[in-house]
Amino acid sequence: MRGRVVDTDLWSKGVFPARYIERLASHGGIVAPAFDADQVQPASLDLRLGDVAYRIRSSFLPGPEHTVADRIETLTLHELDLRHGAVLERGCVYLVPLQDSLQLPDNISAGANPKSSTGRLDVFTRVIGDRARGFDTLSAGYKGPLYLEISPRTFPVRIRTGTRLSQMRFRIGDSRLDAHEHKTLHNVETLVFDANAEVGEGVLLSIDLKGADRNGLIGFRSKRHTPVIDMDLKDTLDVLDYWEPLINRGSDEFILDPDEFYILVSRESVHVPPAYAAEMVPFDPLVGEFRVHYAGFFDPGFGHSAAGGTGSRAVLEVRSREVPFLLGHGQTIGRLIYERLSEAPDRLYGTGVGSNYQAQTLKLSKHFKPFAL
Repeated sequence: MRGRVVDTDLWSKGVFPARYIERLASHGGIVAPAFDADQVQPASLDLRLGDVAYRIRSSFLPGPEHTVADRIETLTLHELDLRHGAVLERGCVYLVPLQDSLQLPDNISAGANPKSSTGRLDVFTRVIGDRARGFDTLSAGYKGPLYLEISPRTFPVRIRTGTRLSQMRFRIGDSRLDAHEHKTLHNVETLVFDANAEVGEGVLLSIDLKGADRNGLIGFRSKRHTPVIDMDLKDTLDVLDYWEPLINRGSDEFILDPDEFYILVSRESVHVPPAYAAEMVPFDPLVGEFRVHYAGFFDPGFGHSAAGGTGSRAVLEVRSREVPFLLGHGQTIGRLIYERLSEAPDRLYGTGVGSNYQAQTLKLSKHFKPFAL
């Protein structure tokens, strides 16, 4: 499907706020059914699953000579009808055509990430486009369908047509801050509420293994062989059916076991000012043999006092790699990189947009009932 020609004079450099996303859709740059009421977030668009899921033999990238549909023909094992819901088994790989497709102008690119609730359940997702050379990245001017690769790693999950597991950002150019700009913004807006925090090429985050403000609760380790989790239901599941609480028993160290999935939390509280967005950078091998934070987007207003935040912890989805790995309290585990928005946003994270994690400390995904020791 061809969208209408998008007037490039309508846009400024930077990450698109919500009204830019809505404008892009109204001018044909996003081709989709009418948006759900809460689908457009402060600086991202939730992506909706279509009617069918393909169980495929392996993950793949189509490469410059192929469409995704070409690969589906050769890799599909069977199909699942999502119109009335279907269960995705852990350890399997599925591909779902999305309801939302793109007709981007030549100066607008897009990137995707799992939603926070998706990452906190260890559901691995990646957006794929036709002739793509990389996951979760759509180059400027991309025109074509979108597909979501889904691989539940820990829990079996139920999905259906319209379920939203991933989110997409749109941008013009590169508006990421450099080290000097990060420091300047921190001095003006306070990006991290910790006197000892290091701000330079982003905001460095460290791990909290004390749990002093949570009666010693430092995190959760997932259980095996659990019931199914319905991805569209909130506040319905008992935490102890799915998670083992981890308690500080006097040591400020913790060993990650290989092939286990953990929910931990940053020592620092962070703040994303209204005119900015932030992203947790991908795994850095210099900080250890583990992966942190599948869901990397932090919307404008996260931890912002006017939006009910005054600093929010970064909840971390952690999985060790091939070997056991010893974490220590205060150990660096990642960093946030800030980007300018194209324009000041008309809505903020936490203020009437269905945000689930404003003012959080250590919090599981929205599917679980509140938990306290």
